[in-house]
Amino acid sequence: QVQLVESGGGLVQPGGSLRLSCAVSGSMFSINAMGWYRQAPGKQRELVAGITSGRRQNYADSVKGRFTIFRDNAKNTVYLEMNSLKLEDTAVYYCKAEMRTASGNTYDNWGQGTQVTVSS
Repeated sequence: QVQLVESGGGLVQPGGSLRLSCAVSGSMFSINAMGWYRQAPGKQRELVAGITSGRRQNYADSVKGRFTIFRDNAKNTVYLEMNSLKLEDTAVYYCKAEMRTASGNTYDNWGQGTQVTVSS
């Protein structure tokens, strides 16, 4: 069984920084793309940043230039470096990993979420 465990959330002032981590553990063949999503109260979950197995990145327009996603394949871990945080970045952040089986099938696994609160 595969598990995704996120860490690094917390309370930060506007303009501050946080780094989120998501470690994938358990029985797996390989991991394809990984990504970070967020969901603010009363809003739908949205993609924040994604990274392919080849480390190609994509970002939501709202975070471009402020957030950086990167991964350590040896540790099966994906990170989200968040700088210049704004009040509107407040949300629960979720990690997603697209798992690939030995037969070539793929399926998504989600973490439990970590709260990021930006407040003065």
